[in-house]
Amino acid sequence: MADATPDQPPRRFRSSRGRRVGDAVISVFIRAGLVPGSYLLTTRGRKTGRPRTNPVTVVEHDGKRWLVAPYGVVSWVHNVRADPRVTLRRRFGTRAYTVRAATPQEAGPVLKLYIAVATPTRPYFRATKDSPVADFVAEAGHHPVFELTPVAGKG
Repeated sequence: MADATPDQPPRRFRSSRGRRVGDAVISVFIRAGLVPGSYLLTTRGRKTGRPRTNPVTVVEHDGKRWLVAPYGVVSWVHNVRADPRVTLRRRFGTRAYTVRAATPQEAGPVLKLYIAVATPTRPYFRATKDSPVADFVAEAGHHPVFELTPVAGKG
């Protein structure tokens, strides 16, 4: 898939049966620890209170861990905004975190790193892998980024 270009709008996320099946398949590989940098994020449903799990890629930048929403404000983003307590699971480990929304200036370099490692998400960004960080800062409002802080004594 090609990156979006300035004269071409970025792709919009649409949930579908195929995407849900794909997420279920990739979740099996993540659970087994076979997808580097990827985890199963569990949030509490903001309406139901039930656990909701989605595959995510975590980015490390400046000694911190960051969670990126490449498809925009999707369900898990609403959930973490309602309750910032989450868990990340991979292989045999589960760790509890709290999240904090990043500022656009914090998000810019994280988003640039993110599309370097999560290449299938590039069409959802206007900026390209070669764009300056400033272009990603400008896009930060469309791709929420959250800092992950480990919860002491959990996990």
